[in-house]
Amino acid sequence: MFDILVYLVESYFHNGQLPDAETISKRLSAAGFEDDDISEALSWLSGFDQSSGLARDAAFVHSRGFRIYADEELANLTAEARGFILFLEDSDIISAQQRELIIERVLALAEPGVDLEKIKLIVLMVLWNQQQAVDSLVLELLASRDFSSPQ
Repeated sequence: MFDILVYLVESYFHNGQLPDAETISKRLSAAGFEDDDISEALSWLSGFDQSSGLARDAAFVHSRGFRIYADEELANLTAEARGFILFLEDSDIISAQQRELIIERVLALAEPGVDLEKIKLIVLMVLWNQQQAVDSLVLELLASRDFSSPQ
């Protein structure tokens, strides 16, 4: 699925937003991605529209609380990935709401031990989905690895 997300970023990031699901599906299929992988990626992306509402919760707007991770979150995020999320939040690159959305999207993967490189891509997808302007230095930080190389 991460190959598809990389493809979407490379193909559509400059447009500012993704096309509709049907168009994405057709283009991904034409690019040679498997139907199961396309379906999984589209389902994951649709989670942005169905998020729990935390991203819009006013209580998080000025939150400076300390985040304690639940056991499921600890199992799904490596220590390095959690540290990177903390760095982004402390640097005011992401907000508390965005942190929660990132964690929610990680849990939606049902993949244990999501590492730093995948977190970078998820962060980029969250910022892009929220149509937040991404500073060129932040973009360089998030894209500092070739995601197309084998994991």
